[in-house]
Amino acid sequence: MPDFVVVLAINAGVVLALFILAWSACVAMRDCTPVDSLWGLGMGAVAVSTFLQTGGGTPRRVVLTAICVAWALRLGGYMLWRWRDHGPDRRYVRLLDKAKAERGWGYGYAAFRLVFMLQMPLLWLVCLPVQLGQVAPQPAELGALGLAGAGLAVFGLIFESLADWQLVRFRKNPANEGQVMDKGLWRYTRHPNYFGDACVWFGLWLVAAETTLGLFSIVGPLYLVFTLTRWSGVPTVEGRMRRHKPGYEAYMRRTSGFIPWPPKPPEAV
Repeated sequence: MPDFVVVLAINAGVVLALFILAWSACVAMRDCTPVDSLWGLGMGAVAVSTFLQTGGGTPRRVVLTAICVAWALRLGGYMLWRWRDHGPDRRYVRLLDKAKAERGWGYGYAAFRLVFMLQMPLLWLVCLPVQLGQVAPQPAELGALGLAGAGLAVFGLIFESLADWQLVRFRKNPANEGQVMDKGLWRYTRHPNYFGDACVWFGLWLVAAETTLGLFSIVGPLYLVFTLTRWSGVPTVEGRMRRHKPGYEAYMRRTSGFIPWPPKPPEAV
């Protein structure tokens, strides 16, 4: 059996174990919100698992693992803090209440089927660059493409961290209650955190793409961007914001939806 198949299979087992543990804890608490932190932390665990299985040591493996773990700790830590600060995520509350009311499902079964079972394979898929990019021992050193990818990933990590920090400060100010965040990075894109995520994972793919197997891991970041822009990211957030923030429609008309760009002048909106 090829080495990469063994690595991917073991990592799938790691993801499954993490999600079963998290599912058990969430069912005990009757709150699925912590699964969002597992989305980041689980990818960090997969990167470390791959590093250990492949023997580590090479600059490519170190860079892929280090950047992924840094991203995972930042996102996972932020999502845990947001859960403790904001309480249960209303999306999961509505989803599981609806499953109980309309289908008669118990909390544990509904949580596993509608939340955890869906996210498990997606996590494994998205982080393919840090798995396949570490399998091949050669080339061990980073070339121009890998260095560019590492730079892009670090830029994305800083970009999304700054965006989240700006949003937290904005929301903590009582004077901004009911207002649309359109300052800082949010002036140039409605979703700077999602854009930062995309930069991180396309950057990691560029690092991985200097190996033959890593080149095929492009499916991971492509699926991530699809998820963020067409499925559970932008559509969910903007649907909610348009219902609850009167100024959001105008913000959408003048501000780029994903890639940062100067806002349109008032006369062009």
